[in-house]
Amino acid sequence: MLTVALLVSTVLAVGIGAVNVPAGDVWTVLAHHVTGRGPVDDVALDQIVWQFRTPRVVLAAVVGAGLAVSGAVLQTLVSNPLADPTVLGFSHGASLGAVLVITLGGAGLGGLGVSGAAFVGALLAGMLVFALGQRRGRLAPTRLVLAGVAVGYVLLSATSFVQLRATPTELRGVMFWMLGSVSGARWSQLPTVTAVVAIGVTLLALFGRRLNALLAGDESATSLGVDVHRTRAVLLVVSALLTGTVIAVAGGIGFVGLMIPHLVRLTLGADHRRLLPLSALLGAVYLVLVDLLSRTVNRPNELPLGILTALLGAPFFLWLLRRNKGLDAA
Repeated sequence: MLTVALLVSTVLAVGIGAVNVPAGDVWTVLAHHVTGRGPVDDVALDQIVWQFRTPRVVLAAVVGAGLAVSGAVLQTLVSNPLADPTVLGFSHGASLGAVLVITLGGAGLGGLGVSGAAFVGALLAGMLVFALGQRRGRLAPTRLVLAGVAVGYVLLSATSFVQLRATPTELRGVMFWMLGSVSGARWSQLPTVTAVVAIGVTLLALFGRRLNALLAGDESATSLGVDVHRTRAVLLVVSALLTGTVIAVAGGIGFVGLMIPHLVRLTLGADHRRLLPLSALLGAVYLVLVDLLSRTVNRPNELPLGILTALLGAPFFLWLLRRNKGLDAA
């Protein structure tokens, strides 16, 4: 059902915009470029569907899948249902790197572009949080969360300070990037991002049984033959790489990694062998629809994705917290 929903939402998102395109024409253009069959007589229609909207929709789906899976894994690894890439400082590190390039220029950071600086910032923030989150050479979940919150606030303060140097034009770009957007999606960037997310999600899914064991606690997982320290370290590194790649191309988008895994748990349980792939699909559908809403709710203006994900995610998450006792065990 989620696969069908993803296909339907993709066609819907590609067809709706400043110029609406019928679903049949969308299928014709997509089939022409994917299979090479069937001519497309309308050049303008082909450009709208294939060059402008399809890369954006595909990137939204990839980003949504990556954030949802990363959030699901992080919540289990740190034994905290509120954990997500923002809580562990990844998003703040990426924001600082991007803002530095926007305000100081790429030459000031070794020629890195915005996406490259965001990726490096997310990884450096993750490495610092991991280093501070260890106790006697082992990762401590509670210490890791506290380190993530502390590092995140420091990075957020640094980002705010750098913004003071920005011109009004730069500041608009900074704020839009920090709140998240896929409006700049290009076909040239999709292969790398898609490959990293696909490999990352697959690797994390292969650890499904060990993640299930971690749900019972470190002692129980150890008794089942799981090397808790090594498993947690590997999964955290993969999650950091996955999150850093996604944030580097789409900016800071909150609540996807927090809310989507809980929705899947409440519906189908906490078995990670199903939780991770279903979270990827639901995250993809969710962000595709949110992006569609962001460019249609206030035409011709476009809203950053982070505004809508917070607007939709926070009240719904609070409702789940109040109405579903299952969250206490999630």
